Amino acid sequence: MTITKPQGDVRTTEAGAEGLSASAPVLRGAAPVLAALDLGTNNCRLLIAKPARRGQGCEGFRVIDAFSRIVRLGEGICHTGQLSDAAMSRTVEALRICADKMRRRDVTLARIVATEACRRASNCAPFLERVKEQTDLDIEIISTEEEASLAVAGCVPLLDRRTPYGLVFDIGGGSTEVSFFRLEGERDYDLRKIISIPLGVVTLAEQFGGKHVGPAIYEAMVAEVSPHLEKFEAICSIGKRIQAGEVQMLGTSGTVTTLAGMHLGLPRYDRSKVDGTFLGFDQVNAMTRRLVDLDYAGRAAQPCIGQDRADLVLAGCAILDAICRRWPVGRLRVGDRGVREGILFGLLAQHEATRRRPAHGYHRIALQ
Repeated sequence: MTITKPQGDVRTTEAGAEGLSASAPVLRGAAPVLAALDLGTNNCRLLIAKPARRGQGCEGFRVIDAFSRIVRLGEGICHTGQLSDAAMSRTVEALRICADKMRRRDVTLARIVATEACRRASNCAPFLERVKEQTDLDIEIISTEEEASLAVAGCVPLLDRRTPYGLVFDIGGGSTEVSFFRLEGERDYDLRKIISIPLGVVTLAEQFGGKHVGPAIYEAMVAEVSPHLEKFEAICSIGKRIQAGEVQMLGTSGTVTTLAGMHLGLPRYDRSKVDGTFLGFDQVNAMTRRLVDLDYAGRAAQPCIGQDRADLVLAGCAILDAICRRWPVGRLRVGDRGVREGILFGLLAQHEATRRRPAHGYHRIALQ
């Protein structure tokens, strides 16, 4: 596979009409086809997009294909420290589908990242070699700081510029990132502080049990998360900003999008209705209490949960509950977006910078 490395840190993958391993250069002036793949502890998610033309939206890109599958790559990792054979096989199969989509869409610029499960697993290196051998995809393991930064970049378009501070959280499968920043001007922001909590829906559910969760176990999960947030508050003094009415909150994760879908009474999940909606803390609390009162089968019967998430949803609610209790903003905005969109914004900026530079402003590195 040929990696084009313009000046800067974004890794981009060239793919000609014959597939990802083709080495044909991207034509100057031609609109690129962009791909962003986020391999998390629980999900494998892909977006393929093109730069938006005037009138096609304010985000800068237009999604032409997408893929999302629960693979549970990090299943059992908190006990073994390793990726299981079954989890790796599930994930490779999902990545094959992603690679095929990227080839068929003639993707020209791509970034493929992995997060907590791959950061933590002692057998990650052979897994990445297997992925390369079977899919021809090169996966980049990113730090917790970059994961949080990409999530913020992907969500910033949803924030209200009239409120000076933003608190964005991303509840993942193996970790939870919380970011605090100040909005500046019409588009910019100053990222003040990021924390990565080594607890996500998969790891917390495995620690406390996900299928049978009563009020006592639920509160124990909340208590497990809370001390991490107290450390962040001690550094950032977010509470004072909240009292002054200067903070808005946004959540990006399967937990908040699931709760939004429930709140809207959707018969099946619909991103167009969920992304950007608001949830009051009272609504979050009511839905959480309802889910705690349900058994596993009852949670699985909820249209926006299903069996894939029924054993994880209360772990996510506990993390969300701890965040809401620590920082009582009163409502949060829901974002069905995050790392992938942040990657796409970076690829767009990198493409524009490359397009404006002379041809000798970058070099290619052929990976065998």
